[in-house]
Amino acid sequence: MSDIHSNISIFVPHIGCPNMCSFCNQRHITGKHSAPKTQDVIDAVNVAVASSRYDPLNTEIAFFGGSFTAINRNYMLELLKTAYEFVKSGVVSGIRISTRPDAIDDEILALLKDYGVTSIELGAQSLNDSVLKSNNRGHTAQDVINASKLIKKYGFSLGLQMMTGLYNDCDDFAIYTAKKIIELKPDTIRIYPTIVLKNTDLAALYIDNKYMPQSLEEAVRLCSELLFMFNEADIKVIRVGLHSIEENSFIAGPWHPAFSELCYSKIFLKNAKKLLTKKGSYTLYVNPSSVSKMIGQHKKNINTLKKLGFDCIVKSDASLGDYEIRVERR
Repeated sequence: MSDIHSNISIFVPHIGCPNMCSFCNQRHITGKHSAPKTQDVIDAVNVAVASSRYDPLNTEIAFFGGSFTAINRNYMLELLKTAYEFVKSGVVSGIRISTRPDAIDDEILALLKDYGVTSIELGAQSLNDSVLKSNNRGHTAQDVINASKLIKKYGFSLGLQMMTGLYNDCDDFAIYTAKKIIELKPDTIRIYPTIVLKNTDLAALYIDNKYMPQSLEEAVRLCSELLFMFNEADIKVIRVGLHSIEENSFIAGPWHPAFSELCYSKIFLKNAKKLLTKKGSYTLYVNPSSVSKMIGQHKKNINTLKKLGFDCIVKSDASLGDYEIRVERR
């Protein structure tokens, strides 16, 4: 059996949310333009189960995209009941949902518990009230804190999502948000740099020159710092950057198909620089899963180190941790 967690993702487009956030157009992010039916859940599970690598002990049905606990209650229960049948039969280990902080209370958590929900992700985005207000989030930082504590009280796995580069946001606010998230001790975190999509308030602000998105380099630098902070706090980062967007919806912002890899590579370059003190030739040993991150895209890290006087090659060592580097002089 694999110990790698996987989701059977069911995307619920923008339904249930009481307002439209400045950056949001879920249909362009998910590529889904219609609400899923119960048969869609069944079909998605059947496709996943047919995979030769399917592991029921480490797989959850995941309702992503909208604010799941804010959608029509009868519709939500239809989806939950269908998914719960697979939990009861052992086909999946549980159900994961994403929702808004202000769509969580005792009643809804008790209901979710009854239907096999195991993990709840909250779209926090920022823990600075001025940033939340500027981006029409419709909730406060305290709502995030209250909902997070309540979710943990009921025994659910807690996931939080944060964004960088929002309208009226800055690096200092993002670092503050990360520190407050660490205090909440979630089990997982997702980090999304803000992308300007068509048909959003942010697009209008950008066109009017009232909003300037992060450059790719700025977003990578900040997100790599956040990654390091969460790693040091032993909080698992399960995504950095949007998984996908519709190509014709993109207007501006730090979109890159391998954004996560760029951020991890930035961390490895920073760590290598700390360890390399005297110019010369070296072998850098890293965990096998980190070899490409240490080398960098198009050998960017290796070339950067070479310009600084360090001629390096990278080899794997399975005994090393995720961010560890062992240096040997050649």
